[in-house]
Amino acid sequence: MSGDADRAPVGRRAFVAGAGAALWAAQSGMPGPAVAAEPPAGAAAADTGATGTAGGIVEGNLPDFYLALKDELRFPLAWDNSPIRDFRVWRRTARAKVEELLVAGRDDTAYAPEFGDRAEADGYTRELVTFGLTRYGRVRGALLTPHGTGPFPAVLLLHDHGSKFDIGKEKLVRPWYDGEARLPSALEWADRCFSGRFAGDELARRGYVVLAVDALGWGDRGPLVYEQQQALASNLYNLGSSPAGLMAREDVRAARFLAGLDRVDRRRVAALGFSMGAYRAWQTAALSDDIAAGVSVCWMTGLKEMMVPGNNTLRGQSAFHMLHPGLARHLDIPDVASIAAPKPMLFFNGGLDTLFPPEGVRVAYGKLRLVWRACRAESRLRLKTWPEVGHVFNSRMQDDVYAWLDEVL
Repeated sequence: MSGDADRAPVGRRAFVAGAGAALWAAQSGMPGPAVAAEPPAGAAAADTGATGTAGGIVEGNLPDFYLALKDELRFPLAWDNSPIRDFRVWRRTARAKVEELLVAGRDDTAYAPEFGDRAEADGYTRELVTFGLTRYGRVRGALLTPHGTGPFPAVLLLHDHGSKFDIGKEKLVRPWYDGEARLPSALEWADRCFSGRFAGDELARRGYVVLAVDALGWGDRGPLVYEQQQALASNLYNLGSSPAGLMAREDVRAARFLAGLDRVDRRRVAALGFSMGAYRAWQTAALSDDIAAGVSVCWMTGLKEMMVPGNNTLRGQSAFHMLHPGLARHLDIPDVASIAAPKPMLFFNGGLDTLFPPEGVRVAYGKLRLVWRACRAESRLRLKTWPEVGHVFNSRMQDDVYAWLDEVL
């Protein structure tokens, strides 16, 4: 999930080993800032805009001149605004700008995978794999491989935020390791968000190799405490990095690792995620040549339409994981996702999802259509709002996604 709507207190302990331990030491014990109550969307108190004279903060954590700031966002590098009319040149230019603003540096560390803890399941094999995700350390991932002769299509699964940090990859792959210590938490999350299913296991049974890895702060690399997110972000910024930039680099690296496995057909690798994982999925599709298709469930909006009083993003904290400083001066959110064109891409949103207002979804879908149409690839873009659905990835949506993946991969 986006994160702030569902605060789940967890134990306070180190959330990353190696180079990250110093980072934790620098910010452990710091109290998290109080979270201001949010007024309902459209509250009158927030409408002071550019006419406000106090120069202070309005309810909802917005400055009283926020409307003026929004008005200054023109997104000059967006496809429909840019003077560049050759799509390949635009795509290359836009991606270079995003890469520049990720803050976190590129990484060519050797993966050097180590495989272990195998278990057979219904139609597929489960195993743990530890590999060098970045130069800062090795991580443990869950890898599922269908029975039979490969190479197989593959899916990189990217977990959500949800303010639930004790599990990460286990939100998408049923844990069989560590004495199943995380299984109760994983089952609870599956019931809450996924109709009791584990997407990774479903995909493996359908013939896909699946890889899921913890982001920094979750599962093996956590758990964070909700209020620590701001301290983590500020410390990463001080150290010349950022939570969102680091996560983007790691997801691109994970995609390359998955595509390079002998068991995988590297031409048929997709990225799939829900909520923050959906953001990660379209971002990875935009930044990685190893991803051939992307599935984004419940994370797409226009930036201006998201930055309104009452929106969950205004709480901060979880927003740091999806915030690249300065990027909004160049590109809107759907503009970044459009760098993935003309790849096959699927975007689902819930009509009752309060995290992403309908107007924001409408604006974003319009921008996405414009780009795929310019590539003469509109048939490769699937956009759908489920009117009766909130912020979930239920069984009906999953079945639709799996059928679409079977078709495009």
